[in-house]
Amino acid sequence: MLKEFQEFISRGNVMDLAVGVIIGAAFGRIVDSLVSDIIMPFIGALGGVDFSNYFIGLSSAVNATNLADARKQGAVFAFGNFITVLLNFIILAFIIFLMVKAVNDLRQRLEREKPAAPAAPPPADVALLTEIRDLLARK
Repeated sequence: MLKEFQEFISRGNVMDLAVGVIIGAAFGRIVDSLVSDIIMPFIGALGGVDFSNYFIGLSSAVNATNLADARKQGAVFAFGNFITVLLNFIILAFIIFLMVKAVNDLRQRLEREKPAAPAAPPPADVALLTEIRDLLARK
């Protein structure tokens, strides 16, 4: 059983998946920072809104003006935070789309530039039959 597990782990697909998950998590943090630190402040400055602090208190004890304090006071419906996370997802999906598109374009360009492989010579029997055919056609 240990040997089977070792073979499973040593397959390239499992290692590729592990690397992809680790890089994806780091990339997710980068996109989260891009949205919360760069994009959302511009949206807030243009529209005078900050989505991250939009919430509805679900109890009468919640009277805070920001989400962090409101969560300490009680249950809240944090729809602004959801909007921020949704924007993160849309931006991340768009960036991944652009990356996949670029890789596919690069592959297509490399395929077009790759010289065609020379045709393999025909087998000996086919070459002999072709020669016989050509000799018969001359007569």
